[in-house]
Amino acid sequence: MIANFRLAAIVSLAAFALAGCSSTVTMEMPTIPEPRIEKIPVAVAVRIPVEFLDFVHTEEVLGKDTWTIHLGSSNAAFFAQLFGYMFDSVVILDPDDDPRDYQFDALIEPSIEGFEFSVPEQSQTNAFAVWVRYRIAVFDSIGNPASSWTVSAYGKSQKEGMGGSDSLRRAAILAMRDAAALIIMQMDKVTNIRVLADGPLEVEETEPDELSAEA
Repeated sequence: MIANFRLAAIVSLAAFALAGCSSTVTMEMPTIPEPRIEKIPVAVAVRIPVEFLDFVHTEEVLGKDTWTIHLGSSNAAFFAQLFGYMFDSVVILDPDDDPRDYQFDALIEPSIEGFEFSVPEQSQTNAFAVWVRYRIAVFDSIGNPASSWTVSAYGKSQKEGMGGSDSLRRAAILAMRDAAALIIMQMDKVTNIRVLADGPLEVEETEPDELSAEA
Protein backbone atom coordinates (compact mmCIF):
# COMPACT_ATOMS: atom_id res chain seq x y z
CA MET A 1 0.00 0.00 0.00
CA ILE A 2 2.78 2.40 0.97
CA ALA A 3 4.70 1.51 -2.19
CA ASN A 4 1.63 2.22 -4.31
CA PHE A 5 1.12 5.56 -2.55
CA ARG A 6 4.73 6.55 -3.18
CA LEU A 7 4.44 5.54 -6.83
CA ALA A 8 1.28 7.62 -7.24
CA ALA A 9 2.98 10.62 -5.61
CA ILE A 10 5.99 10.32 -7.91
CA VAL A 11 3.75 10.10 -10.98
CA SER A 12 1.78 13.16 -9.84
CA LEU A 13 4.96 15.18 -9.29
CA ALA A 14 6.30 14.17 -12.69
CA ALA A 15 3.05 15.18 -14.38
CA PHE A 16 3.15 18.54 -12.60
CA ALA A 17 6.75 19.13 -13.72
CA LEU A 18 5.94 18.22 -17.31
CA ALA A 19 2.91 20.47 -17.34
CA GLY A 20 5.05 23.49 -16.46
CA CYS A 21 3.58 26.59 -14.95
CA SER A 22 1.77 29.72 -16.02
CA SER A 23 2.74 33.26 -15.01
CA THR A 24 0.76 36.43 -15.61
CA VAL A 25 2.44 39.83 -15.49
CA THR A 26 0.10 42.78 -15.13
CA MET A 27 1.82 46.11 -15.59
CA GLU A 28 1.45 48.86 -13.07
CA MET A 29 1.14 52.44 -14.32
CA PRO A 30 4.80 53.38 -14.87
CA THR A 31 5.72 57.03 -14.72
CA ILE A 32 8.65 59.13 -15.85
CA PRO A 33 10.04 62.25 -14.20
CA GLU A 34 9.06 65.43 -16.00
CA PRO A 35 11.94 66.16 -18.39
CA ARG A 36 13.54 69.59 -18.42
CA ILE A 37 12.81 70.34 -22.04
CA GLU A 38 11.21 73.14 -24.01
CA LYS A 39 7.80 71.99 -25.17
CA ILE A 40 7.26 71.61 -28.90
CA PRO A 41 4.83 74.38 -29.99
CA VAL A 42 2.27 72.03 -31.52
CA ALA A 43 -1.25 71.10 -30.41
CA VAL A 44 -1.54 67.34 -30.75
CA ALA A 45 -4.23 64.71 -30.45
CA VAL A 46 -3.10 61.23 -29.42
CA ARG A 47 -5.31 58.47 -30.78
CA ILE A 48 -5.06 55.17 -28.88
CA PRO A 49 -6.02 52.19 -31.11
CA VAL A 50 -7.89 49.26 -29.57
CA GLU A 51 -4.97 46.93 -30.34
CA PHE A 52 -2.65 49.21 -28.37
CA LEU A 53 -5.02 49.69 -25.45
CA ASP A 54 -5.67 45.94 -25.11
CA PHE A 55 -2.21 44.61 -26.01
CA VAL A 56 -1.44 41.24 -24.39
CA HIS A 57 1.54 39.03 -25.21
CA THR A 58 1.38 35.29 -24.43
CA GLU A 59 4.30 32.96 -25.07
CA GLU A 60 5.36 29.46 -24.10
CA VAL A 61 9.01 29.34 -23.07
CA LEU A 62 11.09 26.25 -23.75
CA GLY A 63 7.95 24.22 -24.26
CA LYS A 64 6.84 24.30 -20.62
CA ASP A 65 6.31 27.71 -18.97
CA THR A 66 3.65 30.06 -20.32
CA TRP A 67 4.01 33.78 -19.72
CA THR A 68 1.20 36.29 -20.26
CA ILE A 69 2.11 39.97 -20.18
CA HIS A 70 -0.54 42.70 -20.14
CA LEU A 71 0.91 45.94 -21.53
CA GLY A 72 -2.10 47.76 -22.94
CA SER A 73 -3.57 50.19 -20.42
CA SER A 74 -0.19 50.95 -18.84
CA ASN A 75 1.27 51.75 -22.27
CA ALA A 76 -1.63 54.05 -23.07
CA ALA A 77 -1.27 55.96 -19.79
CA PHE A 78 2.50 56.11 -20.19
CA PHE A 79 2.32 57.65 -23.67
CA ALA A 80 -0.35 60.11 -22.57
CA GLN A 81 1.97 61.32 -19.83
CA LEU A 82 4.98 61.40 -22.15
CA PHE A 83 3.32 63.50 -24.85
CA GLY A 84 1.84 65.77 -22.18
CA TYR A 85 5.41 66.66 -21.22
CA MET A 86 6.49 67.20 -24.82
CA PHE A 87 3.80 69.35 -26.46
CA ASP A 88 2.01 72.63 -25.76
CA SER A 89 -1.43 71.03 -25.89
CA VAL A 90 -2.49 67.38 -25.81
CA VAL A 91 -5.88 65.73 -26.10
CA ILE A 92 -6.24 61.95 -25.73
CA LEU A 93 -8.69 60.26 -28.11
CA ASP A 94 -10.32 56.94 -27.29
CA PRO A 95 -10.69 54.38 -30.11
CA ASP A 96 -14.31 55.44 -30.71
CA ASP A 97 -13.64 59.19 -30.80
CA ASP A 98 -13.89 61.02 -34.11
CA PRO A 99 -10.82 63.26 -34.63
CA ARG A 100 -12.97 65.69 -36.63
CA ASP A 101 -14.66 66.68 -33.37
CA TYR A 102 -11.40 68.13 -32.02
CA GLN A 103 -9.04 70.98 -32.86
CA PHE A 104 -5.35 70.08 -33.23
CA ASP A 105 -2.31 70.58 -35.46
CA ALA A 106 -1.09 66.98 -35.54
CA LEU A 107 -2.45 63.56 -34.68
CA ILE A 108 -0.15 60.93 -33.19
CA GLU A 109 -1.07 57.24 -33.21
CA PRO A 110 1.24 54.81 -31.35
CA SER A 111 1.21 51.07 -31.98
CA ILE A 112 3.28 48.04 -31.00
CA GLU A 113 4.90 46.24 -33.93
CA GLY A 114 6.88 43.73 -31.94
CA PHE A 115 7.36 42.44 -28.40
CA GLU A 116 9.94 39.91 -27.26
CA PHE A 117 11.34 38.81 -23.94
CA SER A 118 13.81 36.33 -22.53
CA VAL A 119 13.97 34.58 -19.18
CA PRO A 120 17.09 33.31 -17.38
CA GLU A 121 16.53 29.74 -18.61
CA GLN A 122 16.80 30.97 -22.21
CA SER A 123 19.70 33.39 -21.90
CA GLN A 124 21.67 31.32 -19.37
CA THR A 125 22.03 34.47 -17.26
CA ASN A 126 20.33 35.70 -14.11
CA ALA A 127 18.33 38.37 -15.93
CA PHE A 128 15.04 38.99 -17.67
CA ALA A 129 15.12 41.12 -20.83
CA VAL A 130 12.38 42.81 -22.85
CA TRP A 131 12.46 44.25 -26.38
CA VAL A 132 9.61 46.44 -27.64
CA ARG A 133 9.25 47.92 -31.12
CA TYR A 134 6.86 50.84 -31.30
CA ARG A 135 5.48 52.57 -34.38
CA ILE A 136 4.76 56.29 -34.03
CA ALA A 137 2.52 57.44 -36.89
CA VAL A 138 1.99 61.19 -37.35
CA PHE A 139 -0.83 62.79 -39.37
CA ASP A 140 -1.72 66.39 -40.10
CA SER A 141 -4.95 68.03 -38.94
CA ILE A 142 -7.00 66.65 -41.85
CA GLY A 143 -5.64 63.11 -41.78
CA ASN A 144 -2.79 63.21 -44.29
CA PRO A 145 0.08 60.91 -43.21
CA ALA A 146 3.12 63.01 -42.33
CA SER A 147 5.66 60.54 -40.96
CA SER A 148 6.05 57.01 -39.61
CA TRP A 149 8.77 56.31 -37.08
CA THR A 150 9.96 52.98 -35.68
CA VAL A 151 11.30 53.14 -32.12
CA SER A 152 13.06 50.08 -30.72
CA ALA A 153 13.59 49.88 -26.95
CA TYR A 154 15.24 47.49 -24.50
CA GLY A 155 15.02 46.78 -20.79
CA LYS A 156 16.85 44.33 -18.53
CA SER A 157 16.33 43.34 -14.90
CA GLN A 158 18.08 40.86 -12.65
CA LYS A 159 15.99 37.96 -11.38
CA GLU A 160 14.51 38.45 -7.94
CA GLY A 161 12.44 35.92 -6.03
CA MET A 162 11.22 32.52 -7.13
CA GLY A 163 8.64 33.38 -9.81
CA GLY A 164 10.36 36.19 -11.65
CA SER A 165 7.14 38.08 -12.48
CA ASP A 166 8.36 41.22 -10.72
CA SER A 167 11.66 41.07 -12.58
CA LEU A 168 9.97 40.71 -15.97
CA ARG A 169 7.63 43.58 -15.08
CA ARG A 170 10.65 45.72 -14.18
CA ALA A 171 12.37 44.87 -17.48
CA ALA A 172 9.23 45.90 -19.40
CA ILE A 173 9.07 49.22 -17.52
CA LEU A 174 12.72 49.90 -18.30
CA ALA A 175 12.06 49.20 -21.98
CA MET A 176 9.16 51.68 -21.95
CA ARG A 177 11.37 54.31 -20.31
CA ASP A 178 14.08 53.59 -22.87
CA ALA A 179 11.56 54.32 -25.64
CA ALA A 180 10.42 57.48 -23.85
CA ALA A 181 13.97 58.83 -23.64
CA LEU A 182 14.50 58.24 -27.34
CA ILE A 183 11.19 59.87 -28.27
CA ILE A 184 11.94 62.92 -26.12
CA MET A 185 15.36 63.39 -27.66
CA GLN A 186 14.61 62.68 -31.30
CA MET A 187 10.92 62.95 -32.19
CA ASP A 188 10.93 66.58 -33.28
CA LYS A 189 14.09 66.12 -35.33
CA VAL A 190 13.10 62.82 -36.92
CA THR A 191 9.43 63.50 -37.69
CA ASN A 192 9.62 67.31 -38.11
CA ILE A 193 6.25 67.45 -36.39
CA ARG A 194 6.50 71.16 -35.57
CA VAL A 195 5.87 72.14 -39.20
CA LEU A 196 2.29 70.89 -38.82
CA ALA A 197 1.56 73.89 -36.59
CA ASP A 198 1.54 75.90 -39.83
CA GLY A 199 -1.38 73.93 -41.22
CA PRO A 200 -2.06 70.74 -43.22
CA LEU A 201 0.48 69.38 -45.64
CA GLU A 202 0.33 70.07 -49.33
CA VAL A 203 -0.96 67.16 -51.41
CA GLU A 204 2.42 66.36 -52.93
CA GLU A 205 3.95 66.13 -49.45
CA THR A 206 1.58 63.55 -48.01
CA GLU A 207 3.61 60.43 -48.77
CA PRO A 208 4.87 59.22 -45.36
CA ASP A 209 8.59 58.93 -44.75
CA GLU A 210 9.75 55.60 -43.36
CA LEU A 211 11.91 56.42 -40.39
CA SER A 212 13.63 54.27 -37.82
CA ALA A 213 15.66 54.68 -34.68
CA GLU A 214 17.31 52.11 -32.48
CA ALA A 215 17.53 52.71 -28.75
